[in-house]
Amino acid sequence: MSPPMSPMKPPKGFAPMSCCWSTETMQKWLPFLGWLPDYTWYALKMDFIAGISVGLTVIPQALAYAEVAGLPPQYGLYSAFMGCFVYFFLGTSRDVTLGPTAIMSLLVSFYTFHEPAYAVLLAFLSGCIQLGMGFLRLGLLLDFISCPVIKGFTSAAAIIIGFGQIKNLLGLQHIPRQFFLQVYYTFHNIGETRVGDAVLGLVCMVLLLVLKLMRDHVPPVHPEMPTGVRLSHGLVWTATTARNALVVSFAALVAYSFQVTGYQPFVLTGKTPEGLPDAHIPPFSVTTANGTISFTEMVQGMGAGLVVVPLMGLLESIAVAKSFASQNNYRINSNQELLAIGLTNILGSLFSSYPVTGSFGRTAVNAQSGVCTPAGGLMTGALVLLSLDYLTSLFYYIPKSALAAVIIMAVVPLFDTKIVRTLWRVKRLDLLPLCVTFLLCFWEVQYGILAGALVSVLILLHSVARPKIQVSEGPMLVLQPASGLHFPAIETLREALLSRALETSPPRSVALDCTHICSIDYTVVLGLGELLEDFHKRGATLALIGLQVPVLRVLLSADLKGVLYFCTLEEAEKYLKQEPGTQPYNGSEDSVPEHKIALLKA
Repeated sequence: MSPPMSPMKPPKGFAPMSCCWSTETMQKWLPFLGWLPDYTWYALKMDFIAGISVGLTVIPQALAYAEVAGLPPQYGLYSAFMGCFVYFFLGTSRDVTLGPTAIMSLLVSFYTFHEPAYAVLLAFLSGCIQLGMGFLRLGLLLDFISCPVIKGFTSAAAIIIGFGQIKNLLGLQHIPRQFFLQVYYTFHNIGETRVGDAVLGLVCMVLLLVLKLMRDHVPPVHPEMPTGVRLSHGLVWTATTARNALVVSFAALVAYSFQVTGYQPFVLTGKTPEGLPDAHIPPFSVTTANGTISFTEMVQGMGAGLVVVPLMGLLESIAVAKSFASQNNYRINSNQELLAIGLTNILGSLFSSYPVTGSFGRTAVNAQSGVCTPAGGLMTGALVLLSLDYLTSLFYYIPKSALAAVIIMAVVPLFDTKIVRTLWRVKRLDLLPLCVTFLLCFWEVQYGILAGALVSVLILLHSVARPKIQVSEGPMLVLQPASGLHFPAIETLREALLSRALETSPPRSVALDCTHICSIDYTVVLGLGELLEDFHKRGATLALIGLQVPVLRVLLSADLKGVLYFCTLEEAEKYLKQEPGTQPYNGSEDSVPEHKIALLKA
């Protein structure tokens, strides 16, 4: 049901009045000031419902994702509440929820050696990097990681995370975390499967699947429906939306029932510390039995994680925010999102959080629940804090196989089965960065992302350095670069002109159609000057047509000798035939058409 108001408004432009400047600036940095004055009781009701729904989803997921990160279960909850409060003030999307995710938990397990101190420090340093990128408006750097690279990474991550939970699903012990060793030892130890864990895990997966299918097929509620029908719809919607909490509670109840009888066929989560830890600065050194590990050594140990974790966190969150903003017809501010995520990680590290980002699954729950503003996160955060205070004793009885089922069902949608077919149909070359990223991520995540991004950039540079050049025959040979003309491409242009015009007998005059060229650099100017000299020596003409104003401005500034440029191909052909009344525009501003002069002086 769509809300009757649209409280999330994009930041407005700066107004000339000083008082308005101050107001607009405050709303830019604190977006909640833009929608809070228009907040209604209807929005409060919908935000309350959405916040409860997301809270019932995040609590079991947080416990499960801590297992993926290789940390005690309470660290998942420590990471699940700060983003709810920070995003209320700084977020520009009404749908996004920040917290632990499968992808970030996997990265944390790679770079923190399953040590909480490293995970908390990584959250702090990642937050500092993300906050700095937000202040410096460096969100554009994320644009250089292409969609095939992201799809390759997330698909590989889905397999790594999902297979990593098979050991918990089957109750296997002493399975290493490195992926290839994990595959080997899982199959090697398959005979040690605990029947109780396997049966319960599979039952939980089936229940989660059935509830999800029910959720996807629940028809919308209409006011004209009878009260009983609306009530039944509401119950089904609540049960299917909170399916993770429902299934985990069912599994814990089964485990508790066996515990009462004195027989326990499941591997349990175990004791979870009660309450929120005291606020303290992140650990900048760690004392072990072998001595003290300094801050420098900790940073060196995390290595590439200090780049991969903050960047992937930003990518995941902004991709989620843009996706739901597009669906629900509003806009987000990417740089403001960087600030929100960065501050969340910094403040969260004070309460033992590991790095967090936007969650696609919980954001979908939020949107489907009819959330109106980020205020829904306040209820979610409060629910997580209440669970830390009052429910930790019950977490003891949650079977690990049930949490494994939650994780596996959560990461299945991350594996995009359609992307290969889509890229094959749209642009087959994009399969290269996809496959490189996908395969190398099984070795090391940072190598997969780096290699995929590098391949994507090389493909981009190849198109810049070797642009397609369309050739048309006529009174003059017409060459038209199909894209821009930058310094790596000047040699391609030179080869095309030499082979098609100057190396023929007799040499041919050429019109270079610059319609698609919006800017040129100094190297291109020098290359054009050399080409003009070559044409002049061979007694042929090189004319430029369709010049855009920025290109024309550069050429006039360079004061090239012998350059001829025309507005149209017809004018160039008339000049070549030496028809009376046709004059080229030479290298002075006096010869430029009046409309071009006006644009040049603008």
